[in-house]
Amino acid sequence: MAEAVVPHFHNGPGVPVIEIGAREFMCVGAPPPVDHPHVFLDMGNDDEIICPYCSTLYRFSSSLRARAANPSECVLPMPAA
Repeated sequence: MAEAVVPHFHNGPGVPVIEIGAREFMCVGAPPPVDHPHVFLDMGNDDEIICPYCSTLYRFSSSLRARAANPSECVLPMPAA
């Protein structure tokens, strides 16, 4: 059985808002090696949340898959198992 992996997102492009398809995720700030501590964020029933480290506004979009983002370059690729 495959283990579920929490989606990871970053704001390397420096955009004011990132739309994502998950309500629970990790923000890493910028792509490594300039990332901030990886922080788990949970929107709960809300549609937006701000990262306490980098102040990125994440907005939930039901039209996106759980591991997708707009802009798409804000998805942090997960290493192969």
